[in-house]
Amino acid sequence: MPEIEHISLGQELDNMLPITLEEMNSVKLMNRIDAKFLTNEATLRSVLADAAAAGYRVLVTEGERQSPYETVYFDTPGLRMFYDHHNRRLVRQKVRTRCYVRSGEAYLEIKRKNNHGRTSKKRIGLPLEQMTDFSANPEACAYLAKHSWFTQADVSPSLETAFTRITLVNPDLTERLTVDTQLRFRNLRTGLGTTLQDAVIIELKQDGRCQSKMRSIFLEHRIKPVRISKYCIAITLTDPSAKSGRFKVKVRAIEKTIDKKLVIQ
Repeated sequence: MPEIEHISLGQELDNMLPITLEEMNSVKLMNRIDAKFLTNEATLRSVLADAAAAGYRVLVTEGERQSPYETVYFDTPGLRMFYDHHNRRLVRQKVRTRCYVRSGEAYLEIKRKNNHGRTSKKRIGLPLEQMTDFSANPEACAYLAKHSWFTQADVSPSLETAFTRITLVNPDLTERLTVDTQLRFRNLRTGLGTTLQDAVIIELKQDGRCQSKMRSIFLEHRIKPVRISKYCIAITLTDPSAKSGRFKVKVRAIEKTIDKKLVIQ
């Protein structure tokens, strides 16, 4: 797969006031309403410039304004979590492990969406070496069984993702945005991989429906809300046996946004 040349966002991020992890504690939004948006890196540069002018701050960890993440998604042998989403089940869950690469911290996470559109997340710390197999960790196994519909024996690693994240916070500390770039996927069952090239997935996270200046910025740049799941898009692209007709529309939307075809390796 040819190497993708990504746009540098350093200047735009350097123009933003920083916020520390300690200050971010007041905007964790573990029980929240989410909205996702899809754009490309060229448009993101303009969005970041407007966000800086509107007083948005950027999370800085260990002196860096962009942070690498790695995630492993777990699913049943029949891809229950994937199909719950595909079949529009309102109440659904995802099970994953996540590593914050720069700090080396890792967690087992259970995300749950209820029938009112609210998302909650519970997590427990995990040794980094157990990212793909925590079966020998009784505390993690008990945590999964307590907070999800699944036990450790029900699930196995399905998909590995890697991306770079920028986190923004509004001046009033009432909302948080995660901006994911350089998205890469590897299916741990089929061996197939892909990248979303210069596509950008932005998630606006609010505890309630407070006013958002960022929504106005998105509107100015013709960025519309879109329902999109990184996990579901990746399975659609890397598992030819998955019945994923509804998500193929999302794949075409990504290709239209970046004006490129997505390539499978």
